[in-house]
Amino acid sequence: MAYIGTKPTIGNFQICDAISVVNGQAAYTMQVGSVNVIPQSANHMIVSLNGTIQKPNSSFTVSGSTITFASNLVTNDVIDFIQILGDVLDLGVPSDATVTAAKLNNDIISGTTALTSEPADTDEFLVSDAGTLKRIDYSLIKGGGITVAQTWRLTAGKTDNSTVSANLEACDDASSGNIGSAMTESSGVFTFPSTGYYLITYQATFSFATSSDAQASLILKATINNSDYDIVCYAVAGSNSSSGNSNFAVFGQAIIDVTDVSNVKVKFDTESVATGNGTSLTGTTDYNSTSFTFLRLGDT
Repeated sequence: MAYIGTKPTIGNFQICDAISVVNGQAAYTMQVGSVNVIPQSANHMIVSLNGTIQKPNSSFTVSGSTITFASNLVTNDVIDFIQILGDVLDLGVPSDATVTAAKLNNDIISGTTALTSEPADTDEFLVSDAGTLKRIDYSLIKGGGITVAQTWRLTAGKTDNSTVSANLEACDDASSGNIGSAMTESSGVFTFPSTGYYLITYQATFSFATSSDAQASLILKATINNSDYDIVCYAVAGSNSSSGNSNFAVFGQAIIDVTDVSNVKVKFDTESVATGNGTSLTGTTDYNSTSFTFLRLGDT
């Protein structure tokens, strides 16, 4: 039989499980697939009893998942079927690929709007936690990258074999780019502003005022207990010039795992072996002949 009018295309149409009549009982529980179902009202149902369609709210009423007939049924009565038509305002389950972004509220994650800057700490992402979809704040997953970058320099020369403990300053001229919190220095001991992995690079220029063989080193040392220092990097320069007054540069680098800013610290020691007039570590504010750069690479 043809359908008169606009044909419905959506709905939640269900046929209830068969119900066995109990003699002298009017109320019965409606189930679909052995699970209780709750129609919106009696008007959203078609009920056939003994081959006759029953009138809603007259021949039967509904409360929750219970249908109650107007009178007690007897042994020979048969509930032919109960069809639930669905809520007229209930769209049911949409078909695959029928819901577009335009139908979603703006609090639903979609790709319709682009974020043009770094997310705020309270911006949220979706993650699968062992198969369960959860939201997580950006503040809990951000991090890493270079968050500290600073260069120090030696402003005056040094001739003895000891820690570089004086004439140190952080570079602050126009060409120096600093990022984040600063390193601190006291008597040549550098303290890190936060925990993390740090790349330390240094370069130094030695002047050899001798006509004999000479060797000089700038040594990076680190402590993990704020007391005992061990060698981390050994940068050596040498000369065998017969004319004297030669200059040589050294370079060194190492990655330091700073797990505790109170105990993990670094310093730089000089060591030279020379005859004649000896050697000196050069330093100046005009150019960074001897400098130390600290880069925080990421979390420890």
